[in-house]
Amino acid sequence: MVNLVAAQKPLLNLLMKMAGVKTHTVEIEPGTVMNFWVPAEVTLKKPTKPVVVLVHGFAGEGIVTWQFQVGALTKNYSVYVPDLLFFGGSVSDSADRSPRFQAETLVKGLRKLGVERCTVVGFSYGGMVAFKMAELYPEMVRAMVVSGSILAMTDSISVETLGRIGFKSSSELLLPTSVKGLKALLSVAAHKKLWFPDRLHKDFLEVMFGNRKERGELLEGLVISNKDTTIPNFRQKIHLLWGENDQIFQLELAHNMKEQLGEKATVESISKAGHLVHLERPCAYNKCLNKILASLHQDDADNNSSSSSETKTTQ
Repeated sequence: MVNLVAAQKPLLNLLMKMAGVKTHTVEIEPGTVMNFWVPAEVTLKKPTKPVVVLVHGFAGEGIVTWQFQVGALTKNYSVYVPDLLFFGGSVSDSADRSPRFQAETLVKGLRKLGVERCTVVGFSYGGMVAFKMAELYPEMVRAMVVSGSILAMTDSISVETLGRIGFKSSSELLLPTSVKGLKALLSVAAHKKLWFPDRLHKDFLEVMFGNRKERGELLEGLVISNKDTTIPNFRQKIHLLWGENDQIFQLELAHNMKEQLGEKATVESISKAGHLVHLERPCAYNKCLNKILASLHQDDADNNSSSSSETKTTQ
């Protein structure tokens, strides 16, 4: 019997190519390869437009997660969509499962693709990777837009979050093994109840939840002790773009994070949307995202103009 989700992939791939991106595999080092969707015209050349990197969450690979955003961005930006390690076609023989290793691998891949500076948009697990990228590589990450994520998954946040939404472990939530489990994940991730036939749920489980052993280890490597938590002194502007009804990482967490991050951080919420805000309300999300990116680009242009004027005055 044909897997309906797998059968839709060629169509999604075609739509992405029509939007101006194509798939490209990068060998980071022997034993580690990462799959990217990259601008069709630049594959191994430096991009000519401002770079936006879209980093996916835990329940889907890159192009599935960001399918509604790519086409809305490619006119003005060079868009790169990676599959993090053990998602899509990305694998590694390294035993490291930390967000730091994901960030380091992603940056190495971007550099091999000619990317020197970028704005990173991270969702959920991808947001934690994005925060680590910004901390470790401030010269590359010029700004961040983060949705439904936190700086780091501390043991207290993990226990509180799982207890509140009724799951015993992160694996039970994020690595469902049954239609019932997948329905439970979707029920807390989406604001509105989503209905799909059981056949589609089964097909989604088969296609989107591979590398279960490694992904389980990624979840184990995600949680850190409260006593090991520090707030990095980020140089970048950080925009927290949230679903107002996010049940997993509630809007209150975003406001608390903004207080921790200080004046460089802003919070904006989208009504009638949950954790999957970019999929539930893509038009509203894309409008906000484009506005944020345009503002960042204008700020850079103004700063460059100011720097140029000061140099001429000095001369």
